[in-house]
Amino acid sequence: MAVIINGKTLTVEEVVRVARGGELVEMSADSQKAVKKARDYVEKKLSEGTIIYGLTTGFGKFSDTFISRDQTGALQRNLIISHACAMGNPLPTEVVRGVILLRCNALARGNSGIKPETLNALLEMLNKKVHPIIPEKGSLGASGDLAPLSHMVLTLIGEGHAEYQGKVMPSTEAMKLAGIPTVELAEKEGLALINGTQVMTAIGTMVLWDAMNLAKVADIAAAMTVEALNGITKAYDHKIHDLRGHQGQKDVAKNMMALLKGSENAKDSNPKKVQDPYSLRCVPQIHGASRDCIKYVYDAVSIEINAVTDNPIIFPDEDEVISGGNFHGQPMALAFDFIKMAIAEFADVSERRSERLINPQLSEGLAPFLTNHGGVCSGFMIAQYAAASLVSENKIYAHPACVDSIPSSGNQEDHVSMGTTSARTAALILDNAQKVLGIELFAASQAIWLRGDAKGEEATKSLAPATKAAYDFIRRTVKPIDNDIVMHYELIKFDAMIKDHSFVEEVSKVVKIC
Repeated sequence: MAVIINGKTLTVEEVVRVARGGELVEMSADSQKAVKKARDYVEKKLSEGTIIYGLTTGFGKFSDTFISRDQTGALQRNLIISHACAMGNPLPTEVVRGVILLRCNALARGNSGIKPETLNALLEMLNKKVHPIIPEKGSLGASGDLAPLSHMVLTLIGEGHAEYQGKVMPSTEAMKLAGIPTVELAEKEGLALINGTQVMTAIGTMVLWDAMNLAKVADIAAAMTVEALNGITKAYDHKIHDLRGHQGQKDVAKNMMALLKGSENAKDSNPKKVQDPYSLRCVPQIHGASRDCIKYVYDAVSIEINAVTDNPIIFPDEDEVISGGNFHGQPMALAFDFIKMAIAEFADVSERRSERLINPQLSEGLAPFLTNHGGVCSGFMIAQYAAASLVSENKIYAHPACVDSIPSSGNQEDHVSMGTTSARTAALILDNAQKVLGIELFAASQAIWLRGDAKGEEATKSLAPATKAAYDFIRRTVKPIDNDIVMHYELIKFDAMIKDHSFVEEVSKVVKIC
């Protein structure tokens, strides 16, 4: 079943299904009519000789330069080829698919003046998997993502390169093999295709989706560490968290109680200690605050993926063409800078829990560095180093990009959002955080094994059903470490099970996680 776009009702989940799952996309009948109506209106205004920004004028600082109608076609083509200045590595295929989908959805609203044939060709590229090569760097996020979106349009007009059936080739060849005619852009179309926030939003949407999964991974990892360190569950009592009232905090406390229900290791009280350190006791407060941030970003992204963000905007029913600033990326820049900190905090506290597992002064009697052969073996000593390194690197990426602004276009565009940098650095933080949580899961599962082995019993005997499910899933691919091994290969397995969401899916079969 295809995802139907109309510029109004696209969801984050649908974006992921198209971007990662390759689902087909269709435009609603009402949207097809709206797109045609807007284009007819543009043609009418052009025939009347009306001066409209971007149709019969230049762009940016050249907005006062009149362009005669016999030059408007060249104007649109020149706009694309001159603006295709992005640099760096190509964006991942899933992001490129997200970019095309979001641009099509914005155009499907019927306020951009694009020709129906042009929009249909872009949809065909998405459905037939012709993926333009879009370099990741070069957007100011002010007049939208001008440079990277221009690379998307290059393929549409038969320029640049694209990936098709697993091979990178000239766009003309890819379009020919896919049976999609290239497009000759008419008035307004180049501007309608590149003036928007779809690159930053596509990157950010993928980060958001994985951050939602990571929040659950973090709760499960914390629960496993609490098991390994004989933690006190009373700190997760709902009465405490109801008094503060933050929804994320209440959800995490509920998760922790559910994940640890039935444990013989983690109980209401522990005669050997009065309370746990903050990295265990304050899991609801720390993880919960990040969850509340993610919810804010989810709401902001849900609005943006259905937003019209080009300029000027066409209002056929009101007989108006309004030049405004919906292309400015500030709403997304702030959101993605915010989520950077939220994701980084999952990693920060996870690394502290890993330290408690390996440090003999903090680990409640566990073997130093989680090895029974300390001295000849280093155990998990350097795994914690790696986690600390990734956490420290995240502090650099977490600096908000949106507080920096460099004027452009002859100072006509004198404030820029840097929102695409916000989204890109959020993706880097996410990747690091997934690895840090993987290290904690590795260490926690090792600690649980050591507890069981020390008692001469199965490691999972005293675990809660949910943490047992997590432990058993890990053991399908990663065995306990008795003597030193090349840890890198095991860490890759943890990274993979977090990234493909399989770890959370497995535990969710046993207990519902908010």
